[in-house]
Formats: sequence, structure tokens, C-alpha cells
Amino acid sequence: MGFAYRTTMFVLVLAATLPLQWLALKLKLPLLRTLPVWFHRTVLKILNIRVEVLGVPSEQNRPLLFVSNHASWLDIVVLGSTGPLCFIAKSEIANWPLFGTFARLQRSIFVDRSRRHGTGQVNKSIARTLSGGDPVVLFGEGTSSDGNRVLQFRSALLGGLRDAMEENGRGFVQPVAIAYRKFHGIPMGRRHREVAAWYGDMDLLPHLLRVLKEGAIDVTVAFGKVMEVAHEDDRKTLSRNVESTVRTLASLSLAGRPELLTDFVCLAGERR
Repeated sequence: MGFAYRTTMFVLVLAATLPLQWLALKLKLPLLRTLPVWFHRTVLKILNIRVEVLGVPSEQNRPLLFVSNHASWLDIVVLGSTGPLCFIAKSEIANWPLFGTFARLQRSIFVDRSRRHGTGQVNKSIARTLSGGDPVVLFGEGTSSDGNRVLQFRSALLGGLRDAMEENGRGFVQPVAIAYRKFHGIPMGRRHREVAAWYGDMDLLPHLLRVLKEGAIDVTVAFGKVMEVAHEDDRKTLSRNVESTVRTLASLSLAGRPELLTDFVCLAGERR
């Protein structure tokens, strides 16, 4: 598919999905959870992005918080294709043209990190979503990286899980690693990972257009073993443990060593 064709298909799919998702949310239809998954999977095909999933997202453990590394806006599409979930996003995304609209329609929870006193309210929103049975994705670094490394995780928003545990009595965290590995079938390496990575002062539209033009990206998503969390557990210790697991999953995925991930990923049917 050429650039013009991919761009046209992307716009058409977006235009068709937005009003349907708005209606599904308005009428509280089951479609509100499944339509975003279809959208993300369709966009991946249009962009010619292939996703390899190692391990499985937990289906038994609730409330469940996915904690992932973050390298690109593509992470939303990649993770969103694996199943129904909600994202925690920076508050400024809500005002972005088009992308902000879709983020709201996907029931994203927006966080203003400049307002520390607002964390409690955000945690209540996270807890409400988690208590409803929907997994929530937290990008542990709080920002996107260059895709070559995992930055230090921030622990503050793990408080949302603790609030959800007040009602449920327990909670679960599942580490997730996203690794952009190949470009047109060739290992990216550190120099070329910016084809997928979107970070720093990069503008969104030029990066989107580049992906639409070039495509052909291979990405690995590794779902780590689920961690059960007790209410009295130290938040900072939990954050360090999750960060360590995500760093291991990411480094082995980037190195192209999936056979070494067996001891770290969540297997089908595995329970706490």
C-alpha cells in the first residue's frame, strides 16, 4: 500500500469509528469496549505494523493495572489492539485535535501532573474504572523515551490501585514491555528506533505522516507475570519491582531473545 492509500484508509476508518464510539458511550452499549480494539487492529494493518505478543494479559485477576514502558504514541495503538482497556494520559492530550477526541471516547483518564493536589481525584477516577472490571494502563515512566531504554518509574499514580482495593480487598499489577524491534524486516538498532519512537520535542503530525509513509515496523509486547498487591505494600517498593521486570522484558525483547522470556511472561490460564 502506498502513502496516499494508507492515509486515505486511516482517515476513513477514523471518521467511521468516532461517531460509532460516541454513540456506544452515550447509550452504554457493549460496543464501547470492543470497537476501540477493532479500530487499533485495523490501524495497525493500515500502517503495516506487525505485533508479536509474548505472554498473555490476565483475564482472571481484577482490579488489574497494566504498568508499561512508553516510547511512542504508537504504544496506544499497539496495546489497544490486545484487548479492551483504558489509558491514563496527560491532561494536554485531551485538547489535541482528533487524537484528544479519540482519547476521550476511549474513556482515558487524564492527569494534570502540574497539580499535585489533584492526584487524589485522579486516583479516584482510576479506582472507579478498575472497580468496574476494566484494566487500566499506566505508563510508569510518566513520559515517552527514545525506545532504547526504560526510564525510572514514578510511583504516585499507583495510588489509584490502592483506592480500588478499598472496595475489592485486593489488587493486581501486570508489568508490560513494548519493544520496537525491526524496520522493513531489518533490526532497527539504536540509531533507527526514532522511526517508531516519539519523544522529547517531536511534533506529532510529522511523525504520524512518516509512519504512514514508511510503515513496516515490527514490535514485541511482553506481558509479565501478575503481581498481587496488598493494601499495606509500600508503593515505592512496588514501583521499583515493576520497573525492574519491565526493564528485563524490554531488554530481552530488544535483543531478540524471546526464548529467555519464558520465566518472566504470564502464561495462558496462569493465576495468582
